[in-house]
Amino acid sequence: MENIFQHHNNSLKKEVSAVSFPRFELPRMVEVRQKIHAPRLEDFIGEIRKELNRVNLSEKIKPGDEIAITAGSRGIAHYREILSTVIGEVKKAGGKPFLVPAMGSHGGATPEGQLAVLRELEITSETMGVPIRATMEVDEIGRLENGVPVYVDRNALKADGIIVVNRVKPHTDFKGEIESGLMKMLVIGLGKQKGAEMIHSYRSEGYHKLLPEAARLMLKKLPIIVGLAIVENAFHEIAIVKAIEPENIEEEEKKLLKKAKSLIARIPFKDIDVLIIDEIGKNISGTGMDTNVVGRFWLPGEYEPSAPKIKRIVVLDLTEETQGNAIGIGLADITTKRLVDKIDYQATFVNALTAGHVEGSKTPVFLPNDREAITIALRTCGPIDPREAKVVRIRNTLNLERMWISEGLLKTLESDPELKEKIEVLGEPREMQFDILGNLAR
Repeated sequence: MENIFQHHNNSLKKEVSAVSFPRFELPRMVEVRQKIHAPRLEDFIGEIRKELNRVNLSEKIKPGDEIAITAGSRGIAHYREILSTVIGEVKKAGGKPFLVPAMGSHGGATPEGQLAVLRELEITSETMGVPIRATMEVDEIGRLENGVPVYVDRNALKADGIIVVNRVKPHTDFKGEIESGLMKMLVIGLGKQKGAEMIHSYRSEGYHKLLPEAARLMLKKLPIIVGLAIVENAFHEIAIVKAIEPENIEEEEKKLLKKAKSLIARIPFKDIDVLIIDEIGKNISGTGMDTNVVGRFWLPGEYEPSAPKIKRIVVLDLTEETQGNAIGIGLADITTKRLVDKIDYQATFVNALTAGHVEGSKTPVFLPNDREAITIALRTCGPIDPREAKVVRIRNTLNLERMWISEGLLKTLESDPELKEKIEVLGEPREMQFDILGNLAR
């Protein structure tokens, strides 16, 4: 199988034949800064302690109780400090805490791989001062109405109590009252590979129906003491922490998801002809580019009303950190040969197949350089005057405070009092700057 991927890599790295296009005037662009509402907790450690005290954590733990604390694979802000604080409060109550990797099939679906994922987040038994019990073995704790089994990590199941820690945020695959948070951590995180495969295999039904049903079953049957929910602002800083008792997790998570959605940074224009994204990568989003920002999803029928309508998406490059994993490139319409040459097809295809979204690894039309990629994107938008085209350029979907917009959108901005209130124009419109190879100056 590796030889097949290597052959594909090599064949695509051959020179693309020179393509000649008629002269096409590109719109002038101006840099702007978006004012983003971003509340932040200055003393999040103190707030975590206060929250755990509010739900009487110490009264829920008997001396000597073994308490499993979930540790996921996502880069939550200050993750080490959050887990250390929870560990400290459990020890203070007389419990014996240990960490359980709760990340579904991440890390190659092996205990060693999942420990390696945590190590990259600087979460080890040495840094945390507690054991990390990693296994892919699960036990079935019951079945849903349709007969689907629900699985739980064996080490967590043996514990006297479980504390679920996770970030609540909009999911990149589906939209609902429950998306990514404590309930997903239970079903997919503690469900390990079997739990993750069960949800993913049912696609839309799995996310919308089976995930909450399975979480409710787990909340009834498992010795869950408390859930600790984290909400981040648009700058990846901690905005909210909330300790939730098991019987209130579903209701409170719905409320927190609404708050999390209100804190997402978005592109502030409703209609865009061409969105230029300088880079995508796994360090930006699990889907390479955040689907909540660009408004494109793998699953039919999924929709984000706050996202803009975009005719063409152009992606210019991969981040260095993604190490060739180009998952999400299938959301783009046009890309560059530079990006395609960097793709590690094995990593990309394995990611796409594991997630069950093969569309995510499809390679779009790719052009020799940035100028030609942007030109073709504009030419395929329909009969528009390029000088009036609505174009936005962003670094990536995580960095939306500063961006470049075309003169066409500048006119929209100047005629809209609400937009003028939240967007500051930083200069004068100017021609797009390309280097000798036809790539955008950065």
